[in-house]
Amino acid sequence: MTGSAIRRGTRAGQSIDPVTASVIQGGLENIAVEMGYKLMRMSYSSIIRESEDFGAARLDRQCRQLCESKQSTPLQSGPIPGYVRGILREFEARGEEFRPGDVIMHNDAYGGASHGPDVSFTVPVYYEDELVGFSVTTAHHLDIGALAPGSCGIVEAVDAYAEGLQFKAIKVHDEGRRNHAVWQLLRDNIRVSDLVVGDMEAQVAASRIGAERFIELIGRFGLDTVRAASAALFDHSERLMRDAIRRLPDGEYSATTYIDGYLDDPDPARKDLPLKVTVRVEGDELTVDLTGTAAQIPDRPINMPLEGTVDVAIWVVLRSILLDTAVHGDIPQNSGLTRPITIVAPKGSLANPVFPAPTIARFCPGNQLADTVMKALAPAVEKQVSAGIGNLKVISFSGIDDGKQWVHMEIFEGSYGGRYRMDGMDSVDTLYANTRNNPIEDIESHVPLRVTRYELREDGAGAGKWRGGISSVREFAFLRDGAAAIEGEGHKYRPWGFLGGGEGYTAALTYQPVQGEAVSLPSKVQYKPLKAGDKLICSGAGGGGYGDPLERHPEHVLADVRDGYFSPEDAERDYGVIVTSGLELDLPATVKCRAARKG
Repeated sequence: MTGSAIRRGTRAGQSIDPVTASVIQGGLENIAVEMGYKLMRMSYSSIIRESEDFGAARLDRQCRQLCESKQSTPLQSGPIPGYVRGILREFEARGEEFRPGDVIMHNDAYGGASHGPDVSFTVPVYYEDELVGFSVTTAHHLDIGALAPGSCGIVEAVDAYAEGLQFKAIKVHDEGRRNHAVWQLLRDNIRVSDLVVGDMEAQVAASRIGAERFIELIGRFGLDTVRAASAALFDHSERLMRDAIRRLPDGEYSATTYIDGYLDDPDPARKDLPLKVTVRVEGDELTVDLTGTAAQIPDRPINMPLEGTVDVAIWVVLRSILLDTAVHGDIPQNSGLTRPITIVAPKGSLANPVFPAPTIARFCPGNQLADTVMKALAPAVEKQVSAGIGNLKVISFSGIDDGKQWVHMEIFEGSYGGRYRMDGMDSVDTLYANTRNNPIEDIESHVPLRVTRYELREDGAGAGKWRGGISSVREFAFLRDGAAAIEGEGHKYRPWGFLGGGEGYTAALTYQPVQGEAVSLPSKVQYKPLKAGDKLICSGAGGGGYGDPLERHPEHVLADVRDGYFSPEDAERDYGVIVTSGLELDLPATVKCRAARKG
């Protein structure tokens, strides 16, 4: 997380030409991509197969990331160096060593992992009896043996032990021999273990494929050449990031946002929690200081591990803002990018909790932290940011059908804020959470749920010259008795508008029992039993607007009204655009209305 001196692409006196380095870069990236696709195809659960909530990466022996699977989510691939550093610390403390044929399982949230349900499987890679690196996959699993079914919606765990099984550098294969006792323990203590253990075995296979491909790459080019190319690629990525930071005006940039926390909790220390970010730019180095962020909550699991969640949230925003691929082209995604960046997070805060504070529900707070980093930097890079994002929800559905337990996890999308010359992206996962939605057909063919409504939300986008993104409304009906548990954010605090843009819209969650009145629920709901016929209606948050709404082209406002994104009354109120009852633009009335507003 700290800067380091620039190296010039040499190792042991060997230089590397850029063409060879580029070819090796392509080879490394293809290995990670193959690992990712193989993991998807072999997985049992929709959270990996459809939502693509997984990561794959190759590391060198110093735990520096050489490449990652670009089709995966940053919240899975980004923490992988931290996972392996955590494994190394555990091995050193226990006097253990890596050996050829080992496969190590790890999910310690205080040892580099993002949180407990994200489990890594690491294969040490040997070339001619020398440890040359690590091949690693991570994935979010449907259940990890927590106090309630599922691996999300666990919003009232009192400590890390209530969040499920903790794997601290456990050898599931020892020198090629399968540790049957560990695998039996998993099957005996995890719900829907046929799916979860099947996914874990897919991870093992994908990690081994990555190790085999890396050995083949070394055999083709030679170990010294691959190492020299890796050093050159680290330095290249570092130079790009340093150049991008150098283009920023030196100084301090600060922002604060708030998360709901537990809005229905009588304890004020558990709700309305500030996330404070100060970005300091000095030359070609950048510090992100989180001093002022709320204190950790010792008995509620929205605390965010510094290594595995907070660092990734910060890195992905800085990478996206400062080195946009649309502008800079393809950039080697490796540990060189983070060398110029320092993170400061006070111990005992939400952004750096102390064990055994629970962390399993860190997903939405971490995404809000990433949004706050963007808000802080926005004045320095006005054309490179979006306004405030609409945050996400994660819902765990579960039940027992014909004597067999089932669990389904749904990542409910949000939206982006408006951007320079572009409206916010509608109904997508945001920032470090770029997972995909589950197709309705897949849900209904595997679990006793029916999706009775799935559409874009009306009246749910921040007004602006470029409007905020519109989120979706999804309605789930239970076909059998079951339960749901939800972790979310953004039910109280609206996404921020930028440069005169309006704030976005808050999210909502409604419980509609088969008999009785609808009930509005908070953003966090612990395990809630539901009857057949009961419904959950989820409305996502709409992104903030960018720029003065009175400068939005009237034809674009008209198109939004015709598409049903908002009403003619909203068009007049927010944009000063007059749309007739026949959904036509009244331009003279619009000009008059806007002139009066500006006056």
